[in-house]
Amino acid sequence: MQNRETWGSRAGFILAAVGSAIGLGNIWRFPYMAYENGGGAFLLPYFIAMLAAGIPFMILEFGLGHKFKGSAPKIFSTISSKMEWLGWFQVIVCFIIATYYVAVIGWSMQYFLLSFTQGWGATPSDFFFKDFLGLSSGPMNLGELQMPIFLAVVVAWGVAYFAIFTGIRGGIERLNKIFMPLLFLMVLVFIGFGMTLEGASEGLQWLFKPDFAALAQPKVWTAAAGQIFFSLSIGFAIMLAYSSYLPKDSDISNNATMTVFINCGFSMLAGVMIFSVLGYMAAQKGVPVSEVVSSGVGLAFITLPTAINMMPMPVLFGVLFFLALTIAGLSSMISIVEAIVSAVMDKLNMPRKQASTLICGLGFIISVVYTTGGGLYLLDIVDHFINNYGILVGGLIEICFVAWFCKLDMIQKHINATSEFAVGNLWKLCIMAVAPFGLAVNLVIALYEDLTVHYSGYDFSALLMFGWLMLAAALVLALAMTCKQCAFKECVSANNDFRRK
Repeated sequence: MQNRETWGSRAGFILAAVGSAIGLGNIWRFPYMAYENGGGAFLLPYFIAMLAAGIPFMILEFGLGHKFKGSAPKIFSTISSKMEWLGWFQVIVCFIIATYYVAVIGWSMQYFLLSFTQGWGATPSDFFFKDFLGLSSGPMNLGELQMPIFLAVVVAWGVAYFAIFTGIRGGIERLNKIFMPLLFLMVLVFIGFGMTLEGASEGLQWLFKPDFAALAQPKVWTAAAGQIFFSLSIGFAIMLAYSSYLPKDSDISNNATMTVFINCGFSMLAGVMIFSVLGYMAAQKGVPVSEVVSSGVGLAFITLPTAINMMPMPVLFGVLFFLALTIAGLSSMISIVEAIVSAVMDKLNMPRKQASTLICGLGFIISVVYTTGGGLYLLDIVDHFINNYGILVGGLIEICFVAWFCKLDMIQKHINATSEFAVGNLWKLCIMAVAPFGLAVNLVIALYEDLTVHYSGYDFSALLMFGWLMLAAALVLALAMTCKQCAFKECVSANNDFRRK
């Protein structure tokens, strides 16, 4: 058995954990969620969800990883041999995410290059869908390979491979020590220039003006809980793997709390960055902000390029935004891949370099499908089902299993043994009731919507193939990986024995 690596410093671990939590969703999802759900009033349920669910769950995962010193499958199998499948289900979910998440990073990389000349032209919408993506007729028609996206995906996988291949200290920690300060610096510079634009203050009013009547709507509270959960990288193997590399005397509670606060603080900065630009765009067009606001892919690759075209310093704003988007994506991508590699190393006793090559190579091959003309459709469907069911189900089962059927007092004692501040009965209440309730409600709402309406109007055959059957296949594969007589494990063990001889 190989000796487990450790982080070189507390700051290195915090930056890596923050790098995992801060991703594309912080930039293009949180601002729109706040705007749509009561503006400034949304911050109340958001912070309540952060304190009652986000921080407690993060502390739990840091405690589990630190105590059991392993990846998600190893941790759950150590607690109960019957639950190893849950860890593998979370790891497989990570693998699926990696294969399509890298495509969006590829888009960001290409738009970073385009931003030097505003290469998206006068009509960013037409450029994005027709010229850049070469969008096909639907998810069942892949169309042609888009070479610029393909090449960017190669680079993105290369960065992830370098980080994972070179190890915790030499790769992941070192890159995040560069990525995270640079990301915050770029966002702050963007905000500094953005706030000088005409209409920027009006944009922030649209974002932060409170509509307290919205607090009476249940959907606002579930949206806040969902945003906290999805933006923290909890419940799907990542933080378990990262915290397993913590040194013996690490401060669990403090590290977890700092990670959550920094992540949520960045979301607020992203909101200021985005809505200052949307306010300027609305002022130039002479329309209210509500007519230009959007989220997700449309915000990043259509609305923002349109706004950048109107700005007095388009190259500066374009370069800052798309480089920030790229770095946020890469830092999350690295953590996703590490969660998978860590599990393979634990299960198969495979050296890091061999495991990194296997996972990154296989992931790259599969991700090529998202660089085709039908890639956006596939990405949209897969992302919807993975987020609403893969992550939610895995996280819900994890927290219920640990909180209700394990000795939570034992984990609490381990956390308090090395933490600056102790967690008590309130933390246990949040873990046993508040967090599971929030996850369950979001899961029920998602299931109800998908059973009553076809997601985004896609044909049922596409939703069945790339949604429901994909989830079923992930579960079957997870169960297969728990088999003690796993043929793949025997082959790898035999290969390792041969190499040693």
